[in-house]
This record gives sequence, C-alpha cells and structure tokens, in this order.
Amino acid sequence: MLLSGHAVPPVTALSSTPSPSSRVPPAVKGLSLVSLFNDFASEMVYPLLPAFVTGTLGGGAALLGLLDGAADLTSAVLKVVSGRLADRPRWRGPLILVGYATAMLVRPLIAVAGAAWQVVGFRVVDRVGKGLRTPPRDALIAGITPPELRGRAFGFHRAADHFGAVVGSLAAWYLLTRGVEVRRVIEWSVLPGLVAFVVLAAVLRGARAVPEAAPEPGAPARDPGGRVFWAPVVALTALSFFRLPEALLLLRLQDAGVAVAQVPLVWAGLHVVRSASSYPGGWLSDRVGPRVTVAAGGLLFAAVVAALGTRLGPSLAVVTFLSLGLVAGLTESAERALVARLAPVRTGRGFGLYHALTGAAALPAGLLFGGIYQTAGGPAALVASAAGMAVAVAGWLVASPRIRERIAV
Repeated sequence: MLLSGHAVPPVTALSSTPSPSSRVPPAVKGLSLVSLFNDFASEMVYPLLPAFVTGTLGGGAALLGLLDGAADLTSAVLKVVSGRLADRPRWRGPLILVGYATAMLVRPLIAVAGAAWQVVGFRVVDRVGKGLRTPPRDALIAGITPPELRGRAFGFHRAADHFGAVVGSLAAWYLLTRGVEVRRVIEWSVLPGLVAFVVLAAVLRGARAVPEAAPEPGAPARDPGGRVFWAPVVALTALSFFRLPEALLLLRLQDAGVAVAQVPLVWAGLHVVRSASSYPGGWLSDRVGPRVTVAAGGLLFAAVVAALGTRLGPSLAVVTFLSLGLVAGLTESAERALVARLAPVRTGRGFGLYHALTGAAALPAGLLFGGIYQTAGGPAALVASAAGMAVAVAGWLVASPRIRERIAV
C-alpha cells in the first residue's frame, strides 16, 4: 500500500480538511467546474489549428510540431516558477486566477493571425496561463484530498476537464456546419472562457487556509529533490517524449480522409472517452497503484498509434483514434496522485517540476516527430512514436518498483 501518512504543507482551500469518506471534496468539484468551462473554450480552438495553420495560413507539419512543442515548453518553464510560488499559501489563489485570465484573454486573438508563425506566438502566450495555474491548482487538490482518495479526486477533475472539451468541440463542429468561418469560431471561444473566470472568482472568494497537518509517527518528510522523487518523474518524462503530438494525430485523420469539418466532432468523441475513463482510471490507481495503470496506458498508446500508422479508411481511423481516450484515463490521474505522494512536503514544487519536465519534452518531441512526418510521411512518424513508447514503458517498469518499495508501509 502506498504511504498515506505525510506532512501536508499549508494550503489555500475552499473548505476545512475533509473528513474521511469516499466522496470527492467540494473544493475539487468547484475547481473541476472551472476547468470544464475553460476547456470548453480551449477545445473550440485547438482541433481547428491543424487545418487553420496548414490550410488557411499555408504552414506545414513541422510547424505543427513546433506549435505544440513551443507552447508546452513555455508552459513547462513557468511551471517551475509557479510551483515554487505555490508552496506559499497566499499565492495559490492569485496564480490560479491570473493563469485562467491569461488564457481567456489571449486565446481568441488567434483569429486575427495573418501568418502561421503568429499562431505559434499566440498559442505560446495562451500556454503561459497554463504554466501559471497548473502546479498551484494540482497542489491545492492534493492538499484538500485524503491520500487514499487522490486518484479519484484527480480523476473527477480530469473527467470534468475532458467533458468541457467535448462540449467545446461539439460547439465548434456545430458552428462550422452552419457555415461559420474558422476565424469566427475561434473568436466565439471568449464566451465560455469568461464563464470559467467568473466561476473561479466566485470559488476562490470563500477560500481559507487549512492548517498544516503534523506528520504521523514514522512518516518520512520527503522533499522533491531526492532519488525517490526523481527516478519515476524522469521515467514519466520519457513516456511524455514519445507521445506523438496531438496536432499530428489530427493531421493523420485528415490524411486518412476525415473531412476538416468533422475533426471537431471526432475530437469531441475522444474527450467523451477520456471523460468517461478518468474517474475509473483514478479508482484503479487508488486500488493497484500507478505502476500498473501508467504502464498499461503507455502500452495502449503504442498499440493505437502503431495501428494509425497503417493504411486505414476514414471510419476505422476514427474508431482507432477514439481509443486513445483510454490512455488519458489510465495515466493522468495516476501520475498526479503519485507526484502528490512523492512530494508531500513542498507539493507545489513537486508538481511544478513534474509538469515542467513532462512539458519540456514536448518541444524536442514535436520537432522530431513533426520533421519525420513531413519528410518520411505519417506512417513513419507514428511507428517511431509507438516503438519509442514501448521502450519508455520498459524504463518505467524498471524505475517504478524501487520507488514503490521505498514509499510503502
């Protein structure tokens, strides 16, 4: 069983420390609602970017890889800083608020881009907001949730986030089928973003500090600086590196004959699967631990991407693509719950380092796989991603048992 007793740093929370139960704390539900509306806005835009960049603005697959990679790298750098600041209780609320506000204001500006490089710039600034808000938000969720429920708490949050993506993608699809131009669809994303910001302001208004809990007898006060923390986080970074950028996966669907107007609908379907599998994935992580669930998610990703690298018709390509949603359900909650347990002291810094490293891997990965896609074709890029992921899963299985043994009681 994973370690349950630990020292919890003071956090800014929406309620007092939750009593032991099987229910997700109310504060987590409030933050989940915010993420739902924010992803509503984000996913009105993101699935349209491959067609917008390569079609309307004349960019190529390599630029799409740069788009994802540069945005995630920027976010990753900021997560280190915001993670450290998040360990100061009074900074968590403002960081979360400013992070969501930045995304809300910048995202619709992609509509005014006149060149592909401008889309990259706007996307980078959009991810500045993500870099500011993610570590303090995840640290807050970890701090107000009992250790034995963290998989489910993060699963509930991820489910709401992905459900927002479903609604956003469907909204984009509906507008496109009604003849609305891509630029106008991007502009409309300001509305759900504004709702997210208003809801967040209301949620944070009643925030109050949760007192620091004393460590249980015999519980080690681990800090995100030793081998216990770094080994699995480096292994998770390797897994992130070999995940083919989603923009290239969407481009692969178009190569398989899926119409551009249908891409938002397929993207919505992906997030239906992600939303439906997130809470069960968190429950599984609470039961069997992150080692099994993360490994299963990595192997599933490798299998699905390898299948997409073969010659598939539009319908079969869509069905195969949708199964990728199960990967998020297996990995996202498990990874966050593990980080919270590995860094019970300075939890914000722990989440900042985790998100920074996994995010930083996206830029070289985007450039590598985008370059392979453009020069050798989509199948070559997908097969390379699948092979690399299989090797990374083996690395994860080597690193994770030692970590589990050392944090077990």
